[in-house]
Amino acid sequence: MTPQTGVRLWISALFLSVFGLLAAHVVAQEPQPGMHWPQFRGVGASGVGDGFGAPVRWDVETGENILWKAPIPGLGHSSPIVWGDLVCVTTADSGQADELKVGLYGDIEPVNDGSAQRWEVRCLDKATGMESWTAVAHQGVPAIPRHPKSTHANSTLATDGTYLVAMFGSEGLYGYRLTTGRKLWNVDLGVLDSGFFSATTALWGFAASPVIHGGKVIVQADILNGSFLAAFDVGTGEQMWRTERDDVPTWSTPTVHAVDGRAQIVVNGYRHIGGYDIETGRELWRMAGGGDIPTPTPVVDDGLVFITNAHGGEAPIFAINAGASGDITPVDGVLSNDHLVWSQRRDGAYMQTPIVYDGLLYNCRDNGVLSVYEPRTGRRLYQQRIGGGGSGFSASPVAADGKVYFSSEDGSVYVVKAGSEFEILAENFMGETLMATPALSEGVIYIRTRGHLVAVQPNAT
Repeated sequence: MTPQTGVRLWISALFLSVFGLLAAHVVAQEPQPGMHWPQFRGVGASGVGDGFGAPVRWDVETGENILWKAPIPGLGHSSPIVWGDLVCVTTADSGQADELKVGLYGDIEPVNDGSAQRWEVRCLDKATGMESWTAVAHQGVPAIPRHPKSTHANSTLATDGTYLVAMFGSEGLYGYRLTTGRKLWNVDLGVLDSGFFSATTALWGFAASPVIHGGKVIVQADILNGSFLAAFDVGTGEQMWRTERDDVPTWSTPTVHAVDGRAQIVVNGYRHIGGYDIETGRELWRMAGGGDIPTPTPVVDDGLVFITNAHGGEAPIFAINAGASGDITPVDGVLSNDHLVWSQRRDGAYMQTPIVYDGLLYNCRDNGVLSVYEPRTGRRLYQQRIGGGGSGFSASPVAADGKVYFSSEDGSVYVVKAGSEFEILAENFMGETLMATPALSEGVIYIRTRGHLVAVQPNAT
């Protein structure tokens, strides 16, 4: 081999090496609002999918305005995500008719039947409902039991258009190639004992969903022992940083937003609501207090962060300046300070994440009582009950085309006209239990029921 040939081979090897590194960290695509729904609650966790017409009435039994209906085996409360021509969900399948108890009740004892499960990621063609690919992430007996209202597949997937990430709690964190389902990596996070801190045998299952931003997978794991917030490389699963949190178990998904051009992570909590720098995990601000079983995701709109939670002594709604810093915990009895723009302490949501749509804040409690506020002032414009009050509401609302969709556990989807006055446009019955928050893409609403994924198209003319 001549020296010239050796140099050419060396240059070729170097090129291939650099190309391989670049390929392993493909630049993420920017999600397009109204088309993509890349995580729990869509783009920026806003819950909004505007830009297209959206359905008002449909009938699953007759097929009116039903684009397709596809069976999903097993149990899962994870919401659908949508990117390109794919709509994806997770499920945990024992091969049996697993117990699922819904409605308004106070039973805290977990389901602990010891059945082996198959944790799966399922991606369907969003236009037809036909299977595109399915991946089995893990098989075995769950590390911890679940609440009778919960499942072993609660966390919603996340994608950046190239990678897809699945979080299965104690059964691990998994990375896939979105288009093919090829498994790229997995991370064992140990046993994540999500349960009620006042009754530590009441283990209820993990539910916080991953979020992808800037090549990082963000995971909030508030548990009984060793709560933390962490970032992982989306292409390799390598941990980039980990920040310990002194908080009780929560079931809330974090939200990422930018302040003065710098991204920060906002988390719900009981002892520690707060903001963190996304590059380092350094705490930026914190606040204590509120409901002691935090579940709703933080919502950011027009420079304000809206936090709600419930259970225990309080059920607050907090409106916080997005640029807050330091400890902003208010003095007892004080409803606002330099960083807390407004708050009220008895109307917060236990399960549902609020939504800000067309300049109004919608907050619905688990008993179906909906309150609508002016986001800047906290002035309540109306309070009305959706439904008859016999069913619980766990799925969070989504909105599009001047409509806000509220889903009850008994399977009814209520379509409320957006605005300062209460008006129900339609009630649509799905025929099955409904616990998962819907997704929106190009005017189609994707609704995950107990046994199916249903695509509802804009009203046919």
